[in-house]
Amino acid sequence: MIIIHAHMQIKPQQEEAFLEEVRSLVASSRAEEGNISYDLLKSTQQENRYTMVELWKNTEAVGMHNASEHFTAFTQKAKEFLAAPMEAKLYSGEPLQL
Repeated sequence: MIIIHAHMQIKPQQEEAFLEEVRSLVASSRAEEGNISYDLLKSTQQENRYTMVELWKNTEAVGMHNASEHFTAFTQKAKEFLAAPMEAKLYSGEPLQL
């Protein structure tokens, strides 16, 4: 399983536009075959700070997502929303049965 944490600092005046745009990204990404989960979290410690937490079946699924029309369209628009470059962290892991 591939886990991605994409941290985004959003311009305060662009927050509503960002949230509107990200709704379709989340819905379309969740519908992808290789997606396990795709959630946007808002920081309770930093203003206008969001983290997209993504779980994918494998690297092929991530590649298909990154090439998808909905993702590429969002990344083009994201430049308007971001106050700083996005920070993405990628992890490989597997669930534990405890």
